Amino acid sequence: MAAICHPSFINRRPEKTLFPLGKTYATPGAVALLQALELSPFEFIARHWQGDWGDLDPEDVQANVAALRYGYRLLSSYEIGSSQKLWIITEADRSTTTLLLPEEY
Repeated sequence: MAAICHPSFINRRPEKTLFPLGKTYATPGAVALLQALELSPFEFIARHWQGDWGDLDPEDVQANVAALRYGYRLLSSYEIGSSQKLWIITEADRSTTTLLLPEEY
């Protein structure tokens, strides 16, 4: 996995964030997909960080609401490209956040 850190992203931290991200990583598949579609990972990280969970069903959204309150793992899912999904998972201890494809889970 590749660590994600970019000074321009750090300087553009969203005003309202809901939880710590910890160290941020991306799997090879996530990096390849984002590069192929010329998309920035930072857009999706910012959405996740602010509680825009993307394309989750209502049960998963409620699980994230509980996770914020009780310290469980957080999941976001974004449809990008032609019906491809990008997941972002922040671990329960908030030590790491990972961008990955569902098949890499």
